Amino acid sequence: MESLLKINRQKPIFHSKILNLPDLHFFNWCNRRYGINKGVYNTIDEWFFQEGNVNILTRRILLLSFLEYISDKGLKHENHKYIKFGNGGLVKRLKEFNSIY
Repeated sequence: MESLLKINRQKPIFHSKILNLPDLHFFNWCNRRYGINKGVYNTIDEWFFQEGNVNILTRRILLLSFLEYISDKGLKHENHKYIKFGNGGLVKRLKEFNSIY
């Protein structure tokens, strides 16, 4: 999991200013880096919250770790602006991630 907690493979995420950005700026950073839309972002954040991760910093670390995990799966195609999960695919991937990490 350690590799998932790094943003640029050099600096651990918990030492990053990114985690402390205002919500809109944090979302915009995620959007640019991972190609997720606001609905997907909110669903991921809500899912981790419902799983008992009430601390915002913990959720953001989990969210970024999940997005790194997903980006390694190659779900974003070059001709699409956003990652495509398909019907029920996001929750399926979240459960898969949760069972591994």
